[in-house]
Amino acid sequence: MTAITPPCQLLERQDMDYRGWLWVAPPRDPWLESGQGRLWSADLGICQAWRERGREVFDTLSPNIASVPGAVLFWPKAHALGEWWLLALCTQLPVGTRLQVVGENQGGIKRALKVLAALGLGCRKVDSARRCLLLETLVAPVPIAPDEVWSRFEALDLTLVSHPGVFGHGKLDEGTRLLLENLPSLPGAGDAGVLDVGCGDGVIAAWLAWHGAKVTATDINAFAVEATRRTLQANGLEGRVVQGDVYSGLPYGERFTAIVSNPPFHQERDIDYGPAARLIREAPGRLMTGGSLTLVANAFLPYPDLLEAAFGTFTVLADNRRFRVYHAVKR
Repeated sequence: MTAITPPCQLLERQDMDYRGWLWVAPPRDPWLESGQGRLWSADLGICQAWRERGREVFDTLSPNIASVPGAVLFWPKAHALGEWWLLALCTQLPVGTRLQVVGENQGGIKRALKVLAALGLGCRKVDSARRCLLLETLVAPVPIAPDEVWSRFEALDLTLVSHPGVFGHGKLDEGTRLLLENLPSLPGAGDAGVLDVGCGDGVIAAWLAWHGAKVTATDINAFAVEATRRTLQANGLEGRVVQGDVYSGLPYGERFTAIVSNPPFHQERDIDYGPAARLIREAPGRLMTGGSLTLVANAFLPYPDLLEAAFGTFTVLADNRRFRVYHAVKR
C-alpha cells in the first residue's frame, strides 16, 4: 500500500524500521492500516478500521501500553490536544523511548516545537517534505499531568467539563445556544428518553437531564464521551453515555422519544456531511411514532433536502442567518 496523506507520505520515505512502533492519533491511511505496529486513538472509526485488519488497538484514554521501540504522534489541529497526547505519552512510555512528531505546516506542526520546548523535551528536525515536518525527541518526565489539560467553564447555569479537540472546547457554541433556546417541549422523561448525537462536552445532554429528561448521549470521540460523563457528574445529573459512530453504539432497534443534536460537519479541516446525513436518514428508525428530530446547523449546509427525504416535511424553529434550528416529526 502507498501512503495517501502528506504526513504518512513523509514517514513512508524515511529509512526507518517502524515495526512494533506505536502510532498515535493518526489519520485514515492505507499505508498505516496495512503495515505493522500498534494504534492509540480516540477516534472509534479509525480504531475499527485497524481492528478489521487484525491490528492491536488501544482506544481508551489511559491504556496499559507495554514497552515499544518508539512512537509517532500525528500532531492535531488543536495544539492543546497535541500537548495532551505528549503528556500522556510521557506518562505511558518508559523514559528514553524514541518519540517522533509529524504533521502538516497548515495544521500547526510548527507549534509543536514550542510545546516540546515548554515541556523540556528537546527535539531535532528529522525531515520535511509535502509541506510537512517530522521531529524527534525522547520520552522524559514532564511537570504536568495529562488530567490537568481538562478545564471547566460555566454556561446556562451548568458546569461544563471540556477537553481540547472536543467541539465547543471552553465556550458555549452559538448554534448550540440557539438550539436550546428554541427547543420544543420534550416528553423525554418517559421510558424512551432523549438521544443526544455528537454530544461533545455534554452541554445538550446535561441541559436535557437538568430539565427532567432521561438522557442517552453518544459521540465517536473518546474525549467527548469522557467530557460528557464528567459534565453530567459535575452537575449531579444522570445519563447514559456511549461511544459510537452516530447510532452504532446503541442496541439494535432501540428507539427514543426525541433526538437532539448539533451534528459535526468537519473532519479536521475537511467538510464531511456523512455523519449528519446518517443522523437524519436513519432518525425515523430510531424514533417512536410521534417522536421528533431537532437539530441545529450552519445555514449554508444542505440539510433541508435530507430532512424532507427522511420525514416528508419539517419546520424551521429559528434562523439567525448564521444558524438554523430544524424540527421534524415521525408520523
